[in-house]
Amino acid sequence: MLNTVYRLVAPRRFEMAYQNIGLNGEDILVRPTHLSICNADQRYYQGLRDEQVLHEKLPMALIHEAIGDVVWDSSGKYKPGDCVVMIPNTPVEEDDYVAENYLRSSRFRASGYDGFMQEYVKISPDRLVALPPEMDKLVAAFTEIVSVSVHALSRFDRTAHGRRRTVGIWGDGNLGYITAILFKTMFPETGLYIFGMNRDKLSDFTFADGIFTVGHIPKGITIDHAFECVGGAGSGKAINQIIEYIEPEGTIAILGVSEFPVAINTRMILEKGLRLIGSSRSGRKDFEKTVGLYREHPEVLNYLSNIVGAVVPVHGISDMKRAFEMDIQKSFGKTIMMWEK
Repeated sequence: MLNTVYRLVAPRRFEMAYQNIGLNGEDILVRPTHLSICNADQRYYQGLRDEQVLHEKLPMALIHEAIGDVVWDSSGKYKPGDCVVMIPNTPVEEDDYVAENYLRSSRFRASGYDGFMQEYVKISPDRLVALPPEMDKLVAAFTEIVSVSVHALSRFDRTAHGRRRTVGIWGDGNLGYITAILFKTMFPETGLYIFGMNRDKLSDFTFADGIFTVGHIPKGITIDHAFECVGGAGSGKAINQIIEYIEPEGTIAILGVSEFPVAINTRMILEKGLRLIGSSRSGRKDFEKTVGLYREHPEVLNYLSNIVGAVVPVHGISDMKRAFEMDIQKSFGKTIMMWEK
């Protein structure tokens, strides 16, 4: 069958391409219905990546946060109309020590390979996880970024020592908010402090045990471990402030993405004996754990619904461009494209 792929061919310019999809083998056909725009998508859309990177990766269909309805499954595991979340990471090998999202051979959709901005997506069965039928699809659309936080929290739990009186999260944006919700759900006995720039955004962290603007941290505040969810130009300042306030032998989980190298205080990392963990993307186990949390803790979904921002019905390229332009103007929240055919 003929499929339409909506590819970014140059900054701010989408074009349609057509490809044949064979319906043989074990792959499943999914029609994307709700697509969430990520900062990584915006870096491509606005041309903020290095010129050589853009040259190598474009043209490319964007979006790696998406859900859809099953259209065809020869195995019978899924029925037509079943709602599934699609996993963008596609490993081509297994390793006893390296997770699928860190294997250099893995292919990640919307990062060198076509993402989910397609009329239909042909996908392997192990790259799908069924969603609860009653789940809010606007929240489900950004399950991928939620799974990234779940992955980081799982790595933290395996690495950080057992003294967990207080943990700090630096970052008052989407990633910080999602990570904070999940942390409080998974570690309810630990005091959680949020450190950010914007007092209005910080007021949304009603479940935290303390909120502080980074320029006005009270004397005597210390933390046992920390998460950096700032990224960009501010990540260096955030990491250095964490190093200042963290107790010796604490663990710092770094989630924020920066396009450029940042300078950090390695002297104090050594003096305090700190552990730094980098976490990026996620794998099938993280998606399954995330959907399990949705089922077991419905309050998580209520909190996540607070960051549903603009919802843009999409019929074609002009609507896609409008959604991306609207997303640029937002200060908080996730922009969701709702595919209408």
